[in-house]
Amino acid sequence: MNRLIQNVYCVGRNYRLHAEELGNAVPTEPMIFMKPSHAIVSMDGSGDTLSLPEGRGEIHYETELVLRIARRYERGMSVEDLVDVIAFGIDFTLRDVQNELKKKGHPWTAAKGFLNSAPMTPYIAFPGAAETAEEDFTLRKNGEIVQRGNISNMIFSLQNIVDFIAEHYGLDEGDHIFTGTPEGVGPVGAGDKLEIAYGDRELGSCIIQFGSSPC
Repeated sequence: MNRLIQNVYCVGRNYRLHAEELGNAVPTEPMIFMKPSHAIVSMDGSGDTLSLPEGRGEIHYETELVLRIARRYERGMSVEDLVDVIAFGIDFTLRDVQNELKKKGHPWTAAKGFLNSAPMTPYIAFPGAAETAEEDFTLRKNGEIVQRGNISNMIFSLQNIVDFIAEHYGLDEGDHIFTGTPEGVGPVGAGDKLEIAYGDRELGSCIIQFGSSPC
């Protein structure tokens, strides 16, 4: 990615049907966790391979809208004031690892923050929250649509999210926010091709391989 990446915030369980498909309670306020900036890797249209950890159980895809913050937050700012560009990304999750961490009450970093766990498409201009909701985003796995989402179905809106994160943690230029995934998450296998589209625009793709080397 060719833009400065600072903090990488992620919103958990921000679509009701996704929370339900995993048997989780629907949150009453945004559930925020973080990934290291090193987790982000480019997912352009070339279909390059993406290396993910092997031998650690199932790895699930979770496709999400990603906001890039363009300026320091000040109280009362709208999401349109703050965001210059958006992308779509995959919040890869070591699901078996996460389930064990949840049982122990431990943080999710080991399940969410590994290298290459946050591939992102190239940025596109942010048209505004209402306009972004006019089209769905989709993830295809080996040519079949496995996730379809629309930000109008979020539990917490883009404005709710930026206000909450700014109040509790701070927001400034270069921060990124993965805004949550819709239902349809599932495992990936070696050789799977993943393709992200927004409306009728294909934005990025990758082919999964397993191994310890960064992509």
